[in-house]
Amino acid sequence: MRSVLWFRRDLRLDDLPALRAAAEAGPDGVVALFVADPALLGPAGPNRRRFLTAALTALDTELGGALVIRRGDPVRVVPEVAAAVGATVVTATTDFGPHGAVRDAAVARALSDDGRRLMTVGSNYAVAPGRVRTGSGTPFKVFTAYKRAWETTGWPSPYPAAAVQYRSLGSDKDALPLESGLAAPGSHGLPDWWEGLPLGPAAVLPDAGPAAAWDRLERFVAGPLADYDRDRDLPATAGTSGLSPYLRFGCVHPRSVLALLGSGAGAERMRTELAWREFYADVLWHRPDSARAPLLEFGARLRWDTDERARERFAAWATGTTGYPLVDAGMRQLLAEGWMHNRVRMVAASFLVKDLHLDWRLGARWFMWHLVDGDLASNQHGWQWVAGTGTDAAPFHRVLNPSRQQERFDPTGAYVGRYVREPAAPGHATTRRAEPGKVPRSVVLVDHAAERHEALARFAEARRPAGESSM
Repeated sequence: MRSVLWFRRDLRLDDLPALRAAAEAGPDGVVALFVADPALLGPAGPNRRRFLTAALTALDTELGGALVIRRGDPVRVVPEVAAAVGATVVTATTDFGPHGAVRDAAVARALSDDGRRLMTVGSNYAVAPGRVRTGSGTPFKVFTAYKRAWETTGWPSPYPAAAVQYRSLGSDKDALPLESGLAAPGSHGLPDWWEGLPLGPAAVLPDAGPAAAWDRLERFVAGPLADYDRDRDLPATAGTSGLSPYLRFGCVHPRSVLALLGSGAGAERMRTELAWREFYADVLWHRPDSARAPLLEFGARLRWDTDERARERFAAWATGTTGYPLVDAGMRQLLAEGWMHNRVRMVAASFLVKDLHLDWRLGARWFMWHLVDGDLASNQHGWQWVAGTGTDAAPFHRVLNPSRQQERFDPTGAYVGRYVREPAAPGHATTRRAEPGKVPRSVVLVDHAAERHEALARFAEARRPAGESSM
């Protein structure tokens, strides 16, 4: 008897309950399958597709070339592969995302029609979405309370690797690389505002696969973790874990990260960041509409600019030419590396929403297209936090000043200087590497103080009860 192990966002062999289930269901061998689903690949962006290609290549190497890769709709492909190998059971890690849940239900029905079944086990989280609830059984709406319950719930130790005999079915290896066939504005529902903007892959991405993930994790634990609580906010310092792409694709499980953290302020801060990731996944599971719509009702009434001037401002933001060095450095880092430091992500997001008065969904979509670690739950709800429309939302009157943020978190200009060579406009934080007289001086896109006042007026207007006058 054979089984099929269907890989999705769990591209590893260790600490994988779905693999153990496949081994038990298929004593005569396991067929390892990955389905390149156009519905997910199309809007993913070239950086995630490149990283995914590399991660699949690394996984195939670990499997001795036995990874079966098929391109197409999983509702058709998975039953076809199961039938071809005579498998009665297909195992997979439970997918709690909006698309994944619908897709898996359809695959389960298709398998059932053929006398087979889909067995989903485990999750991509230490604590699966939906498990942590308030005393009254409702979802948590505030992170601090969620984190306390999350820690109380706890998680098992990493599962040991299973002894498995893999069976090769042959692979459509020509399905790789997955980054080919880049989309353009107008396809896959991409905004026409993106016409003429850089959509291609970043020049440099991190190594992919489980070995790269463990190397990154062990180096983080041995070094930056000790000062993570302090250094994680300094974009010029190599103080972050760099694990986000590996967690996104399941090259390492968060259980494995948690098991190595130990004690101390840095370890506690890292646990908090992992809890935020799981909180946002929990919120999205309970409210799948929040991937596209404001979580808080008043957010639907916010006025956003949509005219030609707004398009020009979006283009300046997307290409890192706003005249605000920290914002521009972050956006240029995104284009160059497919990644942006988290502190700078908050500043860039606040600038788009509260200085340029553009819909947070435009920025969220731009980030998701370019980020190698783009995760729907974390990205969308991070943007909603900044926009003031989500859980634990930053108060609407909290408008990040990009110049002050640079003075606080990049005081020497070391981070900005890596990406922005032109001098800053007068009155704004500059870099020590700028050479006045040789490079044109930046011109700020907007006046922060004036736009802050406008943002506060719009937020106050949106929060007033319907029909209530501002007089």
